[in-house]
Amino acid sequence: MRDVDIRRTLRSDERLHAGDPDTRIVEELGLCQGLARVDLAVVNGTIHGYEIKSENDTLLRLPSQVAIYSRVLDCVTVVTASTHVGNVQRIVPDWWGIWVATGHSGACAFQEFRRGTVNPGVDPFALVQLLWRDEALQVLVAHGLAGGMRSKSRRALWTRLSAELTPDELGCRVRDCLKNRAKSWRVGVRQV
Repeated sequence: MRDVDIRRTLRSDERLHAGDPDTRIVEELGLCQGLARVDLAVVNGTIHGYEIKSENDTLLRLPSQVAIYSRVLDCVTVVTASTHVGNVQRIVPDWWGIWVATGHSGACAFQEFRRGTVNPGVDPFALVQLLWRDEALQVLVAHGLAGGMRSKSRRALWTRLSAELTPDELGCRVRDCLKNRAKSWRVGVRQV
């Protein structure tokens, strides 16, 4: 299975949005100011990242991806070829899901090898970095926290937000901002 075959089938998989009309699917979402990009991010009640490791891929970057994705994403699933399953299982945390991609000639199907659970340790400061400066300021205004912040850098806005909002509230605000961005904010964004 090639990456393009897995990606195409994954984007159309109903399990990604479970009928939620308020779902946004973003390809190549940058995390931690571009330190890594998750192949597919599904944003609805959570931010669920899907990382594709086809049979042609190596797993050399996976440990660094684990470190970054685990700081930001609520859930993560690796979609991989059967040849990588054992090594993927050894590299990723227990809360990550693993799906095995099977098929040939462009046709692809997924089998759940390990069900993922919710990330026990999202870093609020890493999460808030998904917000653009104007979005961070809008969230501060909405919570009455913008005093003295309007001329500050986005880093200062992120620091204030991550210190003042609860992790749950921050997660809701970040997801709302991602879902409410203009449809054309990036190539590969799809509103379900």
